[in-house]
Amino acid sequence: MHHAFIPAALLLIAAAPAPNATDRQFDRIWQDEWAWREKEGIAERAPGTIDAHIADDSAAAHARRLSHWQAVLKQLDAVESGKLSPDTLTDWQVYRAQIASQIDDETFREFEKPVNGDSAFWSDLPSAARADFANGERDYRAYLSWLGDIPRFFTQETDNMKAGLARGFTPPAIVMQGRDKGVADIAGATDPTKVAYYEPFAKLPATIPQATQAELRAAARKVIAEQVIPAHQKLLAFLRTSYFPGLTKELGADKYPNGKAYYQSRIRVYTTTNMSPEEIHRFGLAEVAKIRAEMEKARTDAGFRGDLPAFLKFVRDDPQFHPTTGDQLLKEAAWHAKRFDGMAAKWFGRLPRQRFAIVEVPPEVAPYYTAGRGGPGVYLVNTYDPQSRSLPQLPALTLHESAPGHAFQMPLAAENKALKPFRRNSYISAYGEGWALYTERLGDEMGFYRTPYERFGMLSYQMWRAARLVVDTGIHTRGWTREQAQQFLRDNTALPEREIVSEVDRYIGWPGQALSYYLGEQAILKARAKAQHALGAKFDIRNFHDTVLSLGSVPLPVLEARIDRFIAEGGHSPYPKD
Repeated sequence: MHHAFIPAALLLIAAAPAPNATDRQFDRIWQDEWAWREKEGIAERAPGTIDAHIADDSAAAHARRLSHWQAVLKQLDAVESGKLSPDTLTDWQVYRAQIASQIDDETFREFEKPVNGDSAFWSDLPSAARADFANGERDYRAYLSWLGDIPRFFTQETDNMKAGLARGFTPPAIVMQGRDKGVADIAGATDPTKVAYYEPFAKLPATIPQATQAELRAAARKVIAEQVIPAHQKLLAFLRTSYFPGLTKELGADKYPNGKAYYQSRIRVYTTTNMSPEEIHRFGLAEVAKIRAEMEKARTDAGFRGDLPAFLKFVRDDPQFHPTTGDQLLKEAAWHAKRFDGMAAKWFGRLPRQRFAIVEVPPEVAPYYTAGRGGPGVYLVNTYDPQSRSLPQLPALTLHESAPGHAFQMPLAAENKALKPFRRNSYISAYGEGWALYTERLGDEMGFYRTPYERFGMLSYQMWRAARLVVDTGIHTRGWTREQAQQFLRDNTALPEREIVSEVDRYIGWPGQALSYYLGEQAILKARAKAQHALGAKFDIRNFHDTVLSLGSVPLPVLEARIDRFIAEGGHSPYPKD
């Protein structure tokens, strides 16, 4: 069996030669820095970990982190990387990129803009209520303490936003309309047990004695009523009276102070490359033209008589391509996920142990949220306004957000005990999103798309990600308007109108992030083509996929270097044979 579970200890024995002096020098640097990061409360943790505190997010904390990471970068650059053993060289490359990315964030004071059209600090927090509380009472008590930190955290975020306002560093006003709903819902709550944060206490496990359960519930009601709700009321007043009225009317990141350099830093952080906006824009236009030709063929295969714009409109508007209920959408998503399970062993050697649930996007964020999102243990499907959702695009969305995309790649990294802690739970957008988009293309080879329309759904998604390269750089460096960006997506993809609007707003409010997907996918496809060419008959797709996924989340140049090594070593699996 290719996916037999191998104890971590054996993996380490098999994979790790004795470290040399330079390896040990690097180990001391990262271990000291990681211990410091844990003390700061900002080390990446396994999803679902329950902390007793929310990390300090004050301006002083950020200044402290910037000077610390600048010192660490000097230490890393003093390491003679050519003398590191192969695995440690990969660790050094990943770690150096992580630290450089943190420095970019701190240098440009990204923390002064803790909101965008897609997400915000207040909407990210309630996910803590969905943790599994595996440690019983201890976890519930830690969570109560964490809830008590919300007022202090909100005050710090408000101070950060005020600093952003003062220098015109805010999300554009147009993308923040109505985004205070989640805050307003909690601010207006009169019953603490109806607030999302209370959910873990509504279903306490029977292993906790009744008297303790009653005590925990009373403590939860008290902290929510006396601290969480008032903190939201105070935040709502600030958003409505100061922040939202003061938001910038400009769309482009190049309009911020030092905006050109800021946008280039977002390219570095999200794509792990030094490509210029001009290069990315040109590459995007060329890829759009290429995918358009593929779409023309899919239109012919579907037997459609009109031209491509008419076909796009037909797939976007015809009722047969849209679910009538949210329930139908969830069931279809589950069916596609199960269909992949039947194909997995042919394409992957090692499978993750963690399963995933299919869950509706929470109603308070659903109107502005993407069609789906995935990660360890969960595939979120947006059932808001189901008629606006596309059934032909659902198979590609499912591969991307569930298995073998995000709900597959992240658990494999977290479960890989051979990886150092800074690689097991970190996330680099170019790698993670690149992988997930690659799996949509892989679906074509796997025979996953059963009709020309489902295949067209996949192509429309490829087009959507290629079009982002054009749209994101257009908005942030070429003065594109919101309408111009929307029209470009309308002309080139079959995305429903609701998604076109929410997606463009996401790119406006989150500069650079949208570039990571297509550039990441292209890096994986290029590395695979190179390996197939070099290895010929020795190329095994399962070994290639296992090698890519064994890395955790890495910068694209590190991925490319690892595949060069995969070729040099004869295309073997990174895992010992059973």
